[in-house]
Amino acid sequence: MHAASSILELSETHTHGADTEFRVVRATEADNRAWLRGAPVCGTLKTHRISHAGVMTARAPYRIVRMHQGGLYFLACVAGEGRVLVDGRWQKCSAGMAVALPPFMVNAFEAVKGKDWRCCWVRYEQQPEQKPILSSSSPQMAAFHGQALWSAIEGLIDESGHDPKPAAMFHWVELIQSYVERFAQPWQQDDRLWRVWELVAADVGRDWTLDELAHQAHVSAEHLRRLCRRALGRTPMHHVTWLRMRKACELLSTTNLKVETVAHTVGYQNPFVFSNTFKKWIGWRPSEHRSKMAM
Repeated sequence: MHAASSILELSETHTHGADTEFRVVRATEADNRAWLRGAPVCGTLKTHRISHAGVMTARAPYRIVRMHQGGLYFLACVAGEGRVLVDGRWQKCSAGMAVALPPFMVNAFEAVKGKDWRCCWVRYEQQPEQKPILSSSSPQMAAFHGQALWSAIEGLIDESGHDPKPAAMFHWVELIQSYVERFAQPWQQDDRLWRVWELVAADVGRDWTLDELAHQAHVSAEHLRRLCRRALGRTPMHHVTWLRMRKACELLSTTNLKVETVAHTVGYQNPFVFSNTFKKWIGWRPSEHRSKMAM
């Protein structure tokens, strides 16, 4: 299923399989879907707009595809291996790796036959009035030691299910949030680089060049390239493209703008070039993305 055709064939899927084991805690009893029913409730999760969090050992045929992803989904692997749809293609997610799947894009992951996939997750709801966790400088897939996050989620599940104490739940939730932020906001200690990607995100339609990005960061072009490769898994110009595609997905999902208008907004004067780039990164054409989101 590495070919683009497999991506085009994606549809809403929620298959756990008989051999997958998981534990979960949810923010409210109102979230009463079958797989969440009976899970302990921790209202403190809502302070960080977390919908639910959990730990699991996934085994084939485990497969989740969400065509209407409404908020950030963070997943960290602590052992074994699975696959996640990132940058329009299936990529291996093994021990010591994590992914942050942004809203307005298709969210898809699956277990690999014959391999256990031990991972933990945190699912957020996106609310317009709150600052998103993912910034313009956030990686989508990168190295991350997830065992501490796993332990914090298990601690919250245990506390929420047995004579819960509000103070203890507060501390578990704050730990969980801090671990996710540690992954999602890697540039916070370097204001120069953080500012560069904030500039790009605020004006994705501009004709950015590598030299201009390096000038804004006060580093050489080669040094910026090395930094981005290490932290984001992309070159600087590929990250510019990624930010454009992420903005395009948001516009296609939340507005009725014509595809040509969206293309111009994110920096493409030629709608055909935009459509081809969008398909390469997301897996299908912009018009198909909009129709899939509407299903």
